[in-house]
Amino acid sequence: MKKKVDSWFGYMGQVLRVDLTHRKCRVEPLQKELVENFIGGRGFGAKILWDEIPAGIDPLSPENKLVISTGPLTGTKVQSASRWVAQFKSPLTGIYCRSVGGGYFGAELKFAGYDMVIVEGKAERPVYVWIDDDKVEFKNATKVWGMNTLAARDFLLEETEKGARAIIVGPAGENLVKVAAIVTDDSRTAARGGPGAVMGSKNLKAIVVKGSKKPVIYNEEALGEAVKEQIQAYRQWSHFKDFHELGTDHAVYLWYTFGHFPPYNFQQRELAGVERFRPEVLASYVVGHKGCYGCMVRCGKVFKVTKGPYAGIAWEFPELETHWSFGGILGNCNIESIIAANMLCDLYGLDTISTGVAIAFATELYEKGIIGKSETDGLELKWGDAEVMLEMVKRIALRMGNMGNLLAEGTKRAAEIIGRGAEKYAMHIKGLEMPAYDPRAMKGQGLGLATGTIGGSHAISWNKFEILGVPKKVDPFIVEGKAELAKYVQDEMAACETAVFCKLTVNHNMTNPNFYSKVLYSATGIEEFKDPKYLWLVGERIWNLERAFDVREGIERKHDTVPVRLLKEAMPRAPAKGQIFELDKLLKDYYRVRGWDERGSPTKKKLVELGLVEVAGELEKKALPT
Repeated sequence: MKKKVDSWFGYMGQVLRVDLTHRKCRVEPLQKELVENFIGGRGFGAKILWDEIPAGIDPLSPENKLVISTGPLTGTKVQSASRWVAQFKSPLTGIYCRSVGGGYFGAELKFAGYDMVIVEGKAERPVYVWIDDDKVEFKNATKVWGMNTLAARDFLLEETEKGARAIIVGPAGENLVKVAAIVTDDSRTAARGGPGAVMGSKNLKAIVVKGSKKPVIYNEEALGEAVKEQIQAYRQWSHFKDFHELGTDHAVYLWYTFGHFPPYNFQQRELAGVERFRPEVLASYVVGHKGCYGCMVRCGKVFKVTKGPYAGIAWEFPELETHWSFGGILGNCNIESIIAANMLCDLYGLDTISTGVAIAFATELYEKGIIGKSETDGLELKWGDAEVMLEMVKRIALRMGNMGNLLAEGTKRAAEIIGRGAEKYAMHIKGLEMPAYDPRAMKGQGLGLATGTIGGSHAISWNKFEILGVPKKVDPFIVEGKAELAKYVQDEMAACETAVFCKLTVNHNMTNPNFYSKVLYSATGIEEFKDPKYLWLVGERIWNLERAFDVREGIERKHDTVPVRLLKEAMPRAPAKGQIFELDKLLKDYYRVRGWDERGSPTKKKLVELGLVEVAGELEKKALPT
């Protein structure tokens, strides 16, 4: 295998392209233009997908590609910047998707000498890819095909090297479940949008990597000083102790009091037993702490169950979203069962958010008599039934029975197949199941969800203005000015995910383009990166490129919406009682602020302004206005 390594600071200067169809791989030089225009991580993947995936392909076909990318700070001393991004055309939504994972895999890929891996084609039989620095092998995965992620990890590391790192799919990915996740060797996931199904469709069980290199830093002294400042800022951060001691779970009960954590499939009835989600109760289950590479926050928590039917389980998390997806949305306050459901999702390789929302959807249909036992394979779907919830997790992962197979398609497709008005109860945006936020309780956050380039994801549009009051406090119930704030947080997150920074630090303003530009220039020496304004420009460029990908796939204004329940039914509980989501006004403002036309397409003028001239040319085929 021939390789060419250019001289880079911060970057490794190499891209590994893996062709599963022909069992070939090649090393390509990292292109200077790609770096200067898109920096890394999320930016790299968005550009590769735009360039290399034609419109209209089947996401589960060999023509789809999976891009695993790191950033220029990955594997350095910079805190909270060693995550990795999986990007692909989603089998769940049919549009662009980005899903971010943590742990140690991203840093290890960088240490092996690669900034990015592009996976294409389909293997004839199950394989895994073993990357040992410059040596890359295709290895038989038949023995581990069908294994859960934990069992497969142990076999793979025994066969390669104990200290290696891996990303793996479980039975859900192999069964092409459209909400299947990619799981790391240390139980972190890139889960949203079905990346596990993409790997499964390619007969790719895992990528295992071991590296011995380190990125060369342009100015070690300057970077060291900036990191000292970062560490000091972390120590003074008002929420550092909360995240360090309990992770996102410190905010579970608080979320409910804000009008989020929407119970009973967003019916928002009062949740009996919600006191079980108070931080002091959740903390009683914590027995250990884990973290990602190069992050002093160590927000990962190990939960242990010592009594009841789930006694003996010890597993990392569940975090806030999972306490909701197997708790609040299902009317379930049995913490032990939520821990068990989270473990099953990690073992099978499932997105906890999408899986829980799908089960809640089916439960409301059952409650309303739209479906019966003949369609649920004899199961009685009831709110708060922990045993049925766990059985449904298994059935979805293995596509068992009618309902398991149906929900494995995702909530949107399941509703279309069932018909009979089921679509009204499907809580998704653009096909991606919604997270634990109610747009009626926070209008800017709702606008971010409605306009998300991957669908209903809080991770790319977290409105810290409304939630934390940073950089400034705004009323969550007002509509005016929310378009500007939504654009701000979307562009900022897109810019910071080129690093790849953890979203928690961006959301809490511990990471922003001002700090990022300082460490980025120190690491890379690239002049353009000195200016924070340039990083904002890159963030806006990435967001518009992702939107262009979606427009090319047929996305337009009618898709920038939220479920009808949130538009028509007034919020029944405080503090947002009586509120609805004013979509039309918010969306009109948003398109204006974005410089898009009334259909939600970036205009030629905006794309050219962002340096996306070729993108503008291609979208002109769709009668793009000037």
